[in-house]
Amino acid sequence: MTHPVLVEFAQQRAQSVQNRIADRITQFAGSMLFVYVHIVWFAVWIVFRVEKYPFGLLTMIVSLEAIFLSTFVMIGQNRQAAFQQTKADHDYQAEELELKTNTELTREIHRLTAELHRRVMGQASDDHGSASAT
Repeated sequence: MTHPVLVEFAQQRAQSVQNRIADRITQFAGSMLFVYVHIVWFAVWIVFRVEKYPFGLLTMIVSLEAIFLSTFVMIGQNRQAAFQQTKADHDYQAEELELKTNTELTREIHRLTAELHRRVMGQASDDHGSASAT
């Protein structure tokens, strides 16, 4: 079962095209398929001599890719931080409600206990008073 906050958070992210694109890229970049594609790409580049050693173009492409991927890592971290904050806010509200309910119950128990004590002590006083009168 998915937590309601997770569902709401995912729905909010899905409303933004930019967030959906960033999520897809981040998901792909964090997969083994991404690693395999790069292994094949580098092997083809080197074996078929797309350019001469020391591979200046490949180095530039990989450097640009690293810049973009680091940006997507930060986007992913921001998304995770936003999710954690949303969940913390939800948990805080739930805890506040539980605390309020527990406080009300404790006050009611105290009131009932005091009333019971008053009645029992009042009855005990009446019993002692009528026993000493006889």
